[in-house]
Amino acid sequence: MATDAPTGRRVGRSALLFVVAVCAACGLVYELALVATGSYLVGSSITQTSLVLGVALASMGIGALVAKRLIGRPAAGFVAVELVLGVVGAFCVPALYTAFAWLGLYTPALLVAAVAVGTLIGAEIPLLMALIGRLGDDDPAFVVADMSAADYVGALAGGLVFPFLLLPVFGLLTGSLLVGAVNVTAGLATGLVLLPDRRRWLLVAGVVALGLIGLMHAKTGDFELTAQQKLFRDPIVLHEQTAYQDLVITESTTPDGPDTRLFLDGDLQFSTLDEHRYHEALVHPAMDGPHERVLILGGGDGLAAREVLGYEDVESVTLVDLDPAVVAAARTVPRIVEANRGSLDDPRLEVVHDDAFTWVRDGGSGPVDVIVVDLPDPDTVDLAKLYSVEFYGMAAGLLAPGGRMVVQSGSPYFVPLAFWTIQATVEDAGLATVPYHVDVPTFGDWGFVLATFGGEPALRIPGDAPALRFLTDEVLAAAAVFPPDRLPDPASVEASTLLDPVIVEAARSGWAGY
Repeated sequence: MATDAPTGRRVGRSALLFVVAVCAACGLVYELALVATGSYLVGSSITQTSLVLGVALASMGIGALVAKRLIGRPAAGFVAVELVLGVVGAFCVPALYTAFAWLGLYTPALLVAAVAVGTLIGAEIPLLMALIGRLGDDDPAFVVADMSAADYVGALAGGLVFPFLLLPVFGLLTGSLLVGAVNVTAGLATGLVLLPDRRRWLLVAGVVALGLIGLMHAKTGDFELTAQQKLFRDPIVLHEQTAYQDLVITESTTPDGPDTRLFLDGDLQFSTLDEHRYHEALVHPAMDGPHERVLILGGGDGLAAREVLGYEDVESVTLVDLDPAVVAAARTVPRIVEANRGSLDDPRLEVVHDDAFTWVRDGGSGPVDVIVVDLPDPDTVDLAKLYSVEFYGMAAGLLAPGGRMVVQSGSPYFVPLAFWTIQATVEDAGLATVPYHVDVPTFGDWGFVLATFGGEPALRIPGDAPALRFLTDEVLAAAAVFPPDRLPDPASVEASTLLDPVIVEAARSGWAGY
């Protein structure tokens, strides 16, 4: 028996350290889920990360102080904290979605969630330290070292599981519920071992906690559809939380015909009522010259590719889009296939799923005659690199002699500083530019920057262009004229770079009043 007790304590200590790692993983996932929810719903990932982590860390200190009152009964205190934390963590995402969709109180709800999660996480550590300390006579410094090691390893596991397993396989909502169930189970298992005289009450509490999470999981589909539909005017026909973004497609019938719309993270990407205005203006001025080999960066909906493939002498088109789900939807949703005329299945077109910046930096697929940059607006730091001097310089390096590049550049009316910043950034990459803009009713006044090496590129429609619905030589000539109240103040415009992404603030500040 003299050797059994130390062995039993070592086993118990190892088991508790494993629980520490599991709880640390769950806690980090809750915080990442709060950040991801904010990024999906309101954008600005840096702001969301700063708010969540700052508030949660401060609340962890509060939780540690609160836990002092439970130190005398660490096992009961720890189990209670874990059961509550599992339920709170599991329900944070649906609660935030509810606050956003129905109440319009997203930021206050986010702060409450971060305080609740942080406080409960902060209460775990002192209670676990007390439990581990009772299993041996180690110096307190050894207890802290073991706890820290288990905590950090668990955090690493949570940090890896969240982006590589939970989001792509389960999605944000179901993934958070699953982690909550794991958290509850870990707390319940600990209680059943350490508090044998309270097993009946523990089982009741565990069943209630897991039952609440299970009920939410059973209603996940209905809840998500109802919440999504609350945010969109038209009926949703497809909703998918992809590995990269929240994808929604709506359909309706209007006096002008069917209206199919694609939204990514809540931002409208196109409406089939007027997307031809945008895509004709984007593509055709760049095709005035050699255009046998074309590169499209973005444009996973296939609509820019439709315009490019309308030229019979186009030999090859490479389309680089990060998200396979967008391309899959554009290949399968009937109204979108009708709109893009099946361009994504044209034998001349190759689809590459990769980050545009990385793909261009790695050298692409050889010289091209035309580059069409059709990427989302630069309103987050994640996208700023795609509107940088470095990116445009690398992209321009792929142009064959006489080649042209066109960049969708946002609205010169709503975000004029961002529009002229993009032009300045393209010019800083060594290209001569011509800015122009057209009216796209669902977007408003929308602008583009046409660029090439050497002299200023001519703004005109190619002689061999296919029949167009909107763009004419007269419309294009007018598109180069900007009203005085939307011309830039040279002193306020500077190029955007990787280390100084001024484009983000220029884009955000412009849209703030709309």
